[in-house]
Amino acid sequence: MTRIQIPVEPIATPITNKPLEMYMFLDPLCSACWDLQPIIRKLQVEYGQYFTIRTVLSTRLNNLNTVCNATSETSVDDNINYPYSQHSVLPSIAVKAAEFQGRKAALRFFNKIQEYLFLQTKNVTSFSVLQELASEAKIDVEEFSRDFQSKECLRSFQSDLSITCEMEVDTFPTIVFFNEHIEDEGIKISGTYSYDIYVQILQEMLDDFPRRQDPPGLDKLFNRFHSLTTKEIADYYGLTEQQAEFELKKLLLRQEVERVLLPNLVLWRLKNR
Repeated sequence: MTRIQIPVEPIATPITNKPLEMYMFLDPLCSACWDLQPIIRKLQVEYGQYFTIRTVLSTRLNNLNTVCNATSETSVDDNINYPYSQHSVLPSIAVKAAEFQGRKAALRFFNKIQEYLFLQTKNVTSFSVLQELASEAKIDVEEFSRDFQSKECLRSFQSDLSITCEMEVDTFPTIVFFNEHIEDEGIKISGTYSYDIYVQILQEMLDDFPRRQDPPGLDKLFNRFHSLTTKEIADYYGLTEQQAEFELKKLLLRQEVERVLLPNLVLWRLKNR
C-alpha cells in the first residue's frame, strides 16, 4: 500500500496585502449556510492568500425591515425580554457576543451552533442551550452571558442588520466580493454554487488566474476550523476518503485527534479541544 503523508508545516508563503474582501452574509439557522461552509473553507485553504472575509450575521425576523429602518439602539432589544428563553434571533446575537472573545472563538461558536442544529437537531434558539454551546466551544460562559445582554452586543448586531439592508441582501447565504479599487462595483452571489464558480469569481476580480496554494499541516487546519469531516480532509490533500480515514485513525491511535460519531457523519478534531 502506498504511504500517504499529510504535511505538518505550511508550504506556501501567504500574500500579506490581500486584494479582495468578501462580505459573507449568514444566518446561523439557515441550512444553505451550513452547506456553504465546506466550500468556503476549501477556498480559504487553497486561495486564502487573496482575500479576507467579513462575516455579517442576519436572521429572518418578521420585522427585519422595521429593524433595518430604525435608528434606536434598542430596536432589536424591544423584541427580546432578557433573559428570553427562546427566540430565532438569539443565535445571531450569541455569535456577536462570542466575538468579544475573539474572531476564532466566534467562528468556533458559530460552527458549534450549526453542528448542534443540523447534525444533532438540538434547539439552538434556547438561551440555555447557547450557554452550553459556549462552554463546549471553550468560551468563558460568564463573560459570554454578560456580553449577550449588553447594549454593545446589540449595537454590533444592529450594525450587521444595517449592512444587510444597505447591500440589499434578502437571501442567505449571500457573498459580496469587492476588490481594492473603491470605484469598482462588487459582485454579489446569492445562494450556494459549486466550488469552481467561486474560483471563477476570484479570477474575474483579480483579472488573473489565482495561484492555488498547498494545504497547511493537519494540526493547523484543526486549529483554524476546529472540526473537519473525512471528506473535507480528503479534498484538501488529494486523497480518497478511505485513505484520509486510514491516516486519521493513525492519529486517533496516538490520541492526537478524537472522532465524533454523529448521524450520517463523522467529525474529527484535535484532542483536548
